[in-house]
Amino acid sequence: MGSRADTNQRAVPQTSSRSAPSRDGNGHRPRGGVENVVLPEDAPYHGWYRFVLAFPPHLVRDYLRKFELGPSHRVLDPFCGTGTTLVECKRQGIPSVGIEANPMACFASQVKTDWTPDPGALLAHARGVAEAAFCRLARDGVEDTPLPINPHDGAGLLRSLPPDKLALLLKDSISPLPLHKALVLADVLDEQHDQRFSHHERLAFAQTLVYGASNLRFGPEVGVGAIKEDGAVIAPWLAAVKGIASDLRRAGPQERAPAVVFRGDSRSAGALLEPASVDAVITSPPYPNEKDYTRTTRLESVLLGFIDSKQELRALKRGLVRSNTRGVYKGDDDDGWVKGFPAIQRVADQIEQRRVELGKTSGFERLYARVTRLYFGGMARHLAELRPVLRPGARLAYVLGDQASYLRVMIRTSELLAEVAASLGYRVLGADLFRTRFATATLEQMREDVLLLEWPGSHDHG
Repeated sequence: MGSRADTNQRAVPQTSSRSAPSRDGNGHRPRGGVENVVLPEDAPYHGWYRFVLAFPPHLVRDYLRKFELGPSHRVLDPFCGTGTTLVECKRQGIPSVGIEANPMACFASQVKTDWTPDPGALLAHARGVAEAAFCRLARDGVEDTPLPINPHDGAGLLRSLPPDKLALLLKDSISPLPLHKALVLADVLDEQHDQRFSHHERLAFAQTLVYGASNLRFGPEVGVGAIKEDGAVIAPWLAAVKGIASDLRRAGPQERAPAVVFRGDSRSAGALLEPASVDAVITSPPYPNEKDYTRTTRLESVLLGFIDSKQELRALKRGLVRSNTRGVYKGDDDDGWVKGFPAIQRVADQIEQRRVELGKTSGFERLYARVTRLYFGGMARHLAELRPVLRPGARLAYVLGDQASYLRVMIRTSELLAEVAASLGYRVLGADLFRTRFATATLEQMREDVLLLEWPGSHDHG
């Protein structure tokens, strides 16, 4: 997607127009999925910790330019994840605000937009933490650098999590020896806590857990890959802190734009933000599929103490737009928002009919039609709640993908959401093609679009 995104625009909800692949932030045609990678020049700040399903910074930059936004405006990301929109706004000197229900992702957004720590003092403190952690590991007979010729002989007992917390993790997501090292580092971070640096050091800890110490692999869904019996933890953590310190040295006065992050439900935006305080929205909400977004951040959420029990996990899921069957509860009623939308009801009915025809009877499969209605109902509720906080003329960009996760019934997400938005008083400006991918299951092209809306300044339609 480039700054000339209009050339790839199509009307919504029409489905006949299929535009060519979009351009990336440098005006080049994407190949092999590079439209969703972080460009080298975007590594600072964004690279501190990144949600695997996040959209790329250059896409945000495109819409900041397209919407002609500057320091006098305020941008909202109501599904801010790990802060891609907020960080990019800060880099461009534009005030921003985010909403995120996942506590780990919310924490990441808050830290990635806090550029106040003194980089030299941060690094000096981190070196002291690392030295203490190395000493403690040595006392336990554990090397931070794995040595095949000198494996841990088990003479010292390895630390682990309590059974109830361990049960929250994906099985084998981290091996016992790296887990011991991580818990030792966590102890030292607590003991040498310094409020000036604690959050940045903890975010580096999360980054190290996922991309260094763990056995996790990331594809369409998070899973467990090759089991690593051992892996360094302290040294990679210190390297991550060094990277943060290096980026903090880059911050200039034009990058001091305020960024505020609320932990909350995007369906209650009106209760979190001031009336008529937002000029633009750039965001990527969840898509209707079987991805449990809480699984993606589960390891670091548990080890950093954001989730301590199944009850807390359940409470977290209740604060999310329903987009997968693992997060559906008996009292959910967002589907009431879309009872009057035949196209959405038709898709849900097709899914249920396909389930019956195929004889699928599992509890999750029985929920496919319901979660489809709940998803669009939750998004309708979000868009309705958003209206009071938007200034007249505010423009909105929603990155949305076609889905066929529910028994191969195609869900044209942006087209259906455009119909919902129009009913709530938004002007539908069209949809820019972000990328396409070929689905072998359905033999169809799956679109990922940026749905463009405008708020005219009245919600009498509600």
